[in-house]
Amino acid sequence: MLHRLWRLLPAARRRSFLARAAALLAPRPARAVLAPQGGSIVVGELSRPSGLGEAARQMRAAFDAMGVPNWGIDLGDRLTPADPTSADAAPRGAPLLVHVNGPTLPLALARLPRRLTSGRRIIAYWAWELPIVPDTWRPALRLVHEIWVLSSFTADAIATILPPGSAIPLRAIPIPVAISPPRPSTRDRASFGLPADAVIVLTSFSLASSFARKNPLAAIAAFRAAFGPRPDRLLLLKIGNPAHYQDDLATITAATAGAANIRLLTETLTAPDAHALTACADIVLSLHRSEGFGLVPAEAMLLGVPVIATGWSGNMDFMDADSVALVPYTLVPASDPRGVFEAPGAVWAEPDIEAAAAHLARLAGDAPARRALGERGQRHARSSLGLAAVQAAIAAIGLKVAA
Repeated sequence: MLHRLWRLLPAARRRSFLARAAALLAPRPARAVLAPQGGSIVVGELSRPSGLGEAARQMRAAFDAMGVPNWGIDLGDRLTPADPTSADAAPRGAPLLVHVNGPTLPLALARLPRRLTSGRRIIAYWAWELPIVPDTWRPALRLVHEIWVLSSFTADAIATILPPGSAIPLRAIPIPVAISPPRPSTRDRASFGLPADAVIVLTSFSLASSFARKNPLAAIAAFRAAFGPRPDRLLLLKIGNPAHYQDDLATITAATAGAANIRLLTETLTAPDAHALTACADIVLSLHRSEGFGLVPAEAMLLGVPVIATGWSGNMDFMDADSVALVPYTLVPASDPRGVFEAPGAVWAEPDIEAAAAHLARLAGDAPARRALGERGQRHARSSLGLAAVQAAIAAIGLKVAA
């Protein structure tokens, strides 16, 4: 009976209640903490193929590159430490860097052993994809000494919920993907069943990341507008987590009906195979409505694959008009049927399909232009997504870097 009554409440009310309840159980951060020393403990979904999981893995790679000792605590997919003893060797002054978003951070902290949270500087690393942050994030502000985020776009959003005169430092630290860049497997087009002589446009996304936000229907519309049924042009939609979102998959299938030059790939790939698939593409297309960071286009740029992308949100930290074919947009009210990416007054981008189609037609017909754009994108991503922001952040908290 109680469960049925609970389910009758609006989803937003349930999320707000759970966030506040978890915040009451979570340990309060110490006002006086030990000076950061000896390295850092990185907490997050280290074993999951998620955006925040990749951010945590890349942060450890950055620490390794800088000679900063680090210890990892894997939270898996249930915010429960897989091995609570994995950071027992960390010195007492090592700060805790927790890659868990605001609404679930209190629960993650509550499940960590108190010896890991007591007396340490607690730093949250957050991702968010809208310019306004829901109130469910506010309770977590009381539990951290500092906030790092994966883009300046997200930093601007988080700033909207900080109290006036807040003493919580807020730092934009893009995922340092260039430190541990994509390493494709040896798979080639033939191994993926792809034609050798077609211009291949890849749109890669996970349905778990919001169908409306990733906006694959815009990619389909732009491709069809640019090429119609041309057999020497192929749109490949790499779709993650299709089994859990059958309605979304059915919508995509209906939108591609009758198009022999559009294929869906729904199998789960290892990271090296996923990178090999990207390397097989001639163009990577991301007509997202909003990104906190934009990992897929970032990896494509590092691989030297030319990118066409919506020119708005977190991806603009590592993109400009010289390195990427940017698509103009109109800002519209953000509306996510799942209710995850919504906040009162929030907007996101509606990309210009006609402009995206023009970019596709131009690049598909000009191999030297594709190659030149890919090279400029690679240089820009390497310079934008390296160690600089991480180095500045750890210097600001007083953590020593090896010579």
